[in-house]
Amino acid sequence: MTVSLDQLRRCHFAVDLGAARTRVYVKGTGLVVDQPSVGAVNTRSGALIAVGELAERMTGKTPSYIRVVRPVSGGTIVDIEMAQRMLRHLLGDRVRRALRRKPRLRAAACTPHDADPLAQRATIETLVGLGARRVELVDTLIAAAVGCGLPVERPEATMIMVCGAAATQFAVLSLGSIVTAARIPIGGEAVDRAIVQHLRHEHELILPSQAVRPLQAALSETGLTPDGPASTVIHGRDVATGLPRSVRVDTAAIRDTIQTPLTSVLDGIGKVLRDCPPDLVADLADRGIVMVGGAALLPGLDQMLRRATGVPVHIAERPDMCAVEGLGAMIEGRVDPLVLNPLAA
Repeated sequence: MTVSLDQLRRCHFAVDLGAARTRVYVKGTGLVVDQPSVGAVNTRSGALIAVGELAERMTGKTPSYIRVVRPVSGGTIVDIEMAQRMLRHLLGDRVRRALRRKPRLRAAACTPHDADPLAQRATIETLVGLGARRVELVDTLIAAAVGCGLPVERPEATMIMVCGAAATQFAVLSLGSIVTAARIPIGGEAVDRAIVQHLRHEHELILPSQAVRPLQAALSETGLTPDGPASTVIHGRDVATGLPRSVRVDTAAIRDTIQTPLTSVLDGIGKVLRDCPPDLVADLADRGIVMVGGAALLPGLDQMLRRATGVPVHIAERPDMCAVEGLGAMIEGRVDPLVLNPLAA
């Protein structure tokens, strides 16, 4: 993806269409959409019943003729038509009318690092369906680094880790560009699945999907560290009888279960550091790693990474908003010219 800041400044709105949430930033207005990437469809009539938070609350609770759809999977749009319908509904008539009045409407969008051409094409077609005449694609790693205020334009290393719902991305940046990067298909959803499978196999308990994230936070104030309480009580449905049941779960076992998918995260960090020039790795010994993305708020994850890598690990302020804020700063022209265009100076 080759895009310059001059091209981005001509954009009228920016979209961060993630597996978990969709965010839209309109130039001159700010953030106008921050909703779950979910839609509910009536399969009999094809009508779109709900989107965003209302549709997410319907998950697992609908009759047979209502289907809850997630048009984004693994950071890639897998259902272009549904993604367009969801975005139209989320934007609302007022915002869409304002955008349609723009001459030669342009859009910017985040795409995962090393996204294949089909994934990039799906993003472009989705926004073209909303009326965009041109779509500029920006690597999520660059957008998130700009959004959390990292000095990516300087000739020194900064490392960012984007913890998404379906994937985790890592990059070392210098002089406004990515020096080395990696993406692994392990994210917050993999942690959720590991907890659900553990409870089903060890306790014969089916946990409601809405209860997984609160359970992670309830393990202890120290999250993934072994200093919290020995057990916690959770509520779910018995596998055999289907009746509600409460069990006392060993938090140490849950911590071990969470550690399993996170091993791949540590491997990804190690790969990026091994491929990075030694001079830049030396910079990271002081600066450390900055975590962004919704899954960065998993309790104790930063402490675990700090112990495993031996370098400082920081969580950005409002980590889930960094990518869209970075895109917004680019289209508003609030970014150093060296970013995305290191030869400009």
